[in-house]
Amino acid sequence: MKFTAATVEDTRALGERLAALLKPGDLLVLIGPLGAGKTAFTQGLGAGLGVSGAVTSPTFVISRVHKGPLPLVHVDAYRLGGALEVDDIDLDADVADSVTVVEWGEGLVEQLAESHLEVRIDRRADDVREITFVPAGGDWADRLAGLG
Repeated sequence: MKFTAATVEDTRALGERLAALLKPGDLLVLIGPLGAGKTAFTQGLGAGLGVSGAVTSPTFVISRVHKGPLPLVHVDAYRLGGALEVDDIDLDADVADSVTVVEWGEGLVEQLAESHLEVRIDRRADDVREITFVPAGGDWADRLAGLG
């Protein structure tokens, strides 16, 4: 399923729409180059989930937990060297009760849940984002049908 977002606000709005479909234990793996809009998308998720506080990039702290009716665990795996380091930050302790979003997590975190959603964000030369949802197992395909 593919969407376009002409502005950062559109990217946030798509994240907010997706948040309505999320449930505890969901894992989202965000894939895209620097500046693609991964954090903006996660800000939309946070708004849709009703978390408290500002959702900012966890680049320097690796992981942030945003409390709310459905907590959001926001991870930036850019500086992690591999799956071993992901295990060291003990993410699986929060996965069952939260929505976990991992930027730069492709190939590192998929084992944290039985299924996950890849969110691929590409930024075109005209600054429009192409955002593709790629379900990997579970009931993701059925849930995403509601976004169409």
